Amino acid sequence: MERVRVGLIGLGEVAQVIHLPVLRNLEDRYEIAAICDVSPALLAHVGDAYGIEQRYDRAEDLVAQDDLDAVLVLNSDEYHAEHAILALKHGKHVLIEKPMCLNLREAEEIIAARDEAGVQVMVAYMRRFAPAFLEAVELVRQLPQILYARVRDIIGPNRLMIDQSSVVLRPNDISQEMSEDRMARAGRLVNEAIGDAPPDIIAAYRLLLGLGSHDLSAMRELIGMPERVVSASHWNGGRFMTATFGYDGFNAVFEMGVDQQRRFDAHLEVFGESTQIRVQFDTPYIRHLPTTLAVSETVDEAYSERVIRPTFKDPYTFELEHFHDVVCGNAAPTTPPEDSIDDLRLFGDIIAELRRV
Repeated sequence: MERVRVGLIGLGEVAQVIHLPVLRNLEDRYEIAAICDVSPALLAHVGDAYGIEQRYDRAEDLVAQDDLDAVLVLNSDEYHAEHAILALKHGKHVLIEKPMCLNLREAEEIIAARDEAGVQVMVAYMRRFAPAFLEAVELVRQLPQILYARVRDIIGPNRLMIDQSSVVLRPNDISQEMSEDRMARAGRLVNEAIGDAPPDIIAAYRLLLGLGSHDLSAMRELIGMPERVVSASHWNGGRFMTATFGYDGFNAVFEMGVDQQRRFDAHLEVFGESTQIRVQFDTPYIRHLPTTLAVSETVDEAYSERVIRPTFKDPYTFELEHFHDVVCGNAAPTTPPEDSIDDLRLFGDIIAELRRV
């Protein structure tokens, strides 16, 4: 099997807990050929742990490494677009962690750079690669009619789960200049997306970009893009929100928030006339916790329930296997940048409704 030489930009929690171990497990498909981070401590720690010689503190230098086939953009989302475009201009395929970027202009620039370079970009919506979710998509398509849908994501901070299950280096050697640049960049990009806004609306938009991009991206694949945002509300400084989406013949309710509970409750549920389909996700930071599919239905006089656990194999592994096929020219990405544009438009509609009320 052809091995893809990859470089990683960003070595934070998700890279340490997920991407690096999965790439090592997929050593028949991947070779980690270079890493980049603004933290010298992280570069040394990860480089030594994985035996990676090529280490960079600037993304510009990593993407210029001639023998890389692809780049994984895993750093803070304020830099996703800039670093993805740098990689594309050097002819590298790109996998970008969600959110792909913070506003529509950045999304369009990524697409333009991809088309000019003639390579591929894939957005890492890993939940959509879970076999239980894909099976649910097929079952929903067979429903004669949808009456109602629900999307829920109420979780505790990822750190609460990570600290009990993984050893992660959280460096304290990032320069004040870099920290200030990140904050200023975030302010500019969010302002470009939603205009001048109070802190709670900005927080709500950032939560949509982060946690919400998982839920609403999966919702769009499961039941399609909403026709409109019927209503939306937020509270707790923008850290909790609900929205109602209007579809042709039914509504879907979305609820999202972050509290301090050490648990992870994320699911999508679709109600047909006599069939109910539910996909339940668990924290991705503890690998191999299964995504399950629950189906309940009434046939004649009998009501039945079944729970399907297709596999313990984690969605990140399926995602990176698919990206390998994309890089090698055997598949088109199922989550291209154009798909993320629908997320950004939906986020904008939600924010508009939040501001209206």
